[in-house]
Amino acid sequence: MTGKVDVLLGLQWGDEGKGKVVDVLTPKYDVVARFQGGPNAGHTLEFNGEKYVLRSIPSGIFQGGKINIIGNGVVLAPDLFMDEAKDLEKSGHDLKSRLHISKKAHLIMPTHRVLDAAIEASKGKNKVGTTGKGIGPTYSDKIARTGLRVGDILENFEEKYAAHKAKHEETLRAMGYTDYDITDVEKHWMEGIEYLRQFQLVDSEHEINKTLKSGKSVLCEGAQGTMLDVDFGSYPFVTSSNTICAGACTGLGLGPNKIGEVYGIMKAYCTRVGAGPFPTELFDETGKKMRDIGHEYGAVTGRERRCGWIDLVALRYSIMVNGVTQLIMMKSDVLDTFPTIKACVAYKVNGVETPDFPYNIESGVEPVYKELPGWQTDMTQFTSEEQFPEAFKNYIKFLEEQLETPITIISIGPDREQTIVRG
Repeated sequence: MTGKVDVLLGLQWGDEGKGKVVDVLTPKYDVVARFQGGPNAGHTLEFNGEKYVLRSIPSGIFQGGKINIIGNGVVLAPDLFMDEAKDLEKSGHDLKSRLHISKKAHLIMPTHRVLDAAIEASKGKNKVGTTGKGIGPTYSDKIARTGLRVGDILENFEEKYAAHKAKHEETLRAMGYTDYDITDVEKHWMEGIEYLRQFQLVDSEHEINKTLKSGKSVLCEGAQGTMLDVDFGSYPFVTSSNTICAGACTGLGLGPNKIGEVYGIMKAYCTRVGAGPFPTELFDETGKKMRDIGHEYGAVTGRERRCGWIDLVALRYSIMVNGVTQLIMMKSDVLDTFPTIKACVAYKVNGVETPDFPYNIESGVEPVYKELPGWQTDMTQFTSEEQFPEAFKNYIKFLEEQLETPITIISIGPDREQTIVRG
């Protein structure tokens, strides 16, 4: 009997609450695997009165006995990985026996971060708003076939590292960007390399496919969100990897026919961090209230998240390109006090109304809203959907009709217990 692979990913501009949902779903799976992104994405989990932020390590690590895999599509910073892993080890989690790392994952070098800063600085007013973690330059090296991979640390690494560093320094000189010092960072980074050598470095494509052949199940975990996908997101204000479901195939070595359920995660409203277009963004007290109630600040950077009403045009598009089979709605409780809820059902693009997501949303896009009555009820202590107020049930029904996809899980708070699976 062949096992199954389900994929869980964000449908908006990231920060949808993927970490919590992976943690909640993990008991149903034997393996949790991360398939793209780097330490620019933070997954926040809260339980037993503790709060954890994971950057590179899959969110299934807290469920004892489960194997967690960092796949080949991920870019890994050894120093940041070491800091994150040691924090988890301090809190009693046995990582070295449960966390496997693909030899084909690419390494983020200290000079990649300098290149990141130099490239952003060169853009002047047209900055993308990167986290400065070196993600873009690392993926650039990967595509240019000049990258360093985890497997490279097993043989002649110092020589390979020096050659790559020299190329980066040459590029930085050509850009006129020479005022930097990576001495301390590099020392810490090399300590991270030694630490990385203590882990099980694997051919993750073989491991995952053998796992499936033995009848076991795998949950694939994406980072960021669909609208940040390098192909289908709001380009150029996107990340450097494929955040969509197809990224699980290339980021882990899976055949498309292996994928079963595709869980799409969305908030009951919408947020975005950094630069880039955001059609439903609110600049008024309503947006500020959403940010304050929802604690909308970046898990890694602490940056304020921009807030707005739910965008059903973008969500329909995300559902389409991912082949989403089930929706999971997060942070419904954030809207508990609002008397009126709005949902963007179409765009007016240069005055013409369309239900489709256009090529460019940077200008000339105006959201068309439908208003619904709010439920004005504190739902954070609810334990079943029968307790939901009528107005909230109507909001769910409206969304399901608009998105033509069932909402099967609803989150009404940050704790893993504040999760309602619908019957």
